[in-house]
Amino acid sequence: MFGAERTRTLLGPVDPARTVAVAPPPVSAGELIDRAGATETVGPHRRVRPTRRLVLTAGTLAAAVGAVAVLQPFDRSSPDVPGGAGSTAGSVLVPVSYQFVADPPEAGPQLRALAGAIGDAEYDHLRGRYMYHHTKVWGDPVMTSADGRHHVAFAGETKAWQAADGTGSQINTQLEPQYPDRESRDYWQRNLDSRPAVGTSAAPAMIPLPPTELRPPSADPSALRGLLKVEYGPGAASKEVSALYAQFVIPRATRAAILRVLAEVPGFRWRGRVTDRAGRNGVAVTFDDRENDAQSLLIFDPTTGELLAHERLTLSPVRISAYQVILGTAWTDRVG
Repeated sequence: MFGAERTRTLLGPVDPARTVAVAPPPVSAGELIDRAGATETVGPHRRVRPTRRLVLTAGTLAAAVGAVAVLQPFDRSSPDVPGGAGSTAGSVLVPVSYQFVADPPEAGPQLRALAGAIGDAEYDHLRGRYMYHHTKVWGDPVMTSADGRHHVAFAGETKAWQAADGTGSQINTQLEPQYPDRESRDYWQRNLDSRPAVGTSAAPAMIPLPPTELRPPSADPSALRGLLKVEYGPGAASKEVSALYAQFVIPRATRAAILRVLAEVPGFRWRGRVTDRAGRNGVAVTFDDRENDAQSLLIFDPTTGELLAHERLTLSPVRISAYQVILGTAWTDRVG
């Protein structure tokens, strides 16, 4: 899901589809070549058979009210998840819950109601030269062992400051990987000896951003429908909403318009109250992409309508998803 966008970002201003969330490679090209005989890359669209074991195997927690794709470390040792205390071992994924699991209602009425009730975000009262975003992405890339039994999802953090002409700076930081189970963690810790030690290297460098044409989204519904590619369905719309929120500081009127446009797209289901991976309360919609045996998840702030997180979850048996959380958005005149 996120790997393609990051690759296009490297093309810079010659690619109009570029975004600012460019993460550093988890391993070098040479290391990947060396591992080619023993591993293969698993993309987010891996074809697998979906089953009701989603609540047990797809990074979700079976709970009385249901299951949602929100991952936390098995031993709560990761500094990037609520409750973490810091570790170089990486996280083993365990489950969390949705409000509605069985027979969730259509999301349209709830999204329209949310659009009519949202208030201002903190950044609605700010001004500045730069759009600031702080994001974290997990599952880019995902690797699996040659026997298909052991998986690892790499992770990265980005802080970006971008002006209206596309120029600015960003900082990329590699984070600890995540694993679907203890067996995968043990396997990859034995076989990824060349994995860089997180937290032991020098501070990440500030990377300059080249000029590029940026077109902030408007609140016009017809323009938003084209921008969000709703003609291609909820999966495409989910991806485009995530890209917009990761690059632009979106005002209240446009946030409401985005929710109303999503309400028109058939296929979204209302999952109700959830907690995202950063421990924030939100409301969620999902789309089951049965053609690709995957699920798209969007989590919104219930008071401002901001996008908090986007996930692309492989249903089963691969229990690692690709997801992004947007931890900070603002206008600012200061870089760094």
